[in-house]
Amino acid sequence: MTETIRNTWPSSPWRAAMWAAALALLLLPWVAMQFTGEVQWSPGDFVVFGAMLLGACGAMELGARMNGHLAYRVGVAVAVAAGFGLVWVNLAVGIVGSEGNPLNLMFAGVLLVPVIGALAARFKARGMAWTLAATAAAQAIAAAVVWWLGYTYEALLTCVFIALWAVSALLFRWAASAQR
Repeated sequence: MTETIRNTWPSSPWRAAMWAAALALLLLPWVAMQFTGEVQWSPGDFVVFGAMLLGACGAMELGARMNGHLAYRVGVAVAVAAGFGLVWVNLAVGIVGSEGNPLNLMFAGVLLVPVIGALAARFKARGMAWTLAATAAAQAIAAAVVWWLGYTYEALLTCVFIALWAVSALLFRWAASAQR
């Protein structure tokens, strides 16, 4: 059953929808710029956002091809969404203070955990479960540091990402237990 699901990804309507949504998201600021002066993106902004979308969709493509189990694929989607959101918020306004606040570098460090962990686990479901649990823990440590420094609201915001990493870990665990 897993093999059949895996082989359907290249022709999946979900795949087409993902790439179409990425293109729509990339075009959205350009369209908004035609109607209002409130949105002012430079060509560099479009390049960075396009690279982020390409990276996120590429990670989803890789994840969908690595394992056909639905929980695995949803786990990849949740992890990619969490990582994308963390980068986007950090680049746009910064999680702590402005985007130039050095405390925001902690959150870039959090993103090293799933990248290194996924490579070390060779994208196997069991290893990915541990990797995403470690990512949730790293995010929790960052939240604790931010809270300890007096940024209560920012620490609470970070809890959203902790929850996303934890949900992803549970989905990978589910996929791993189904494949035993």
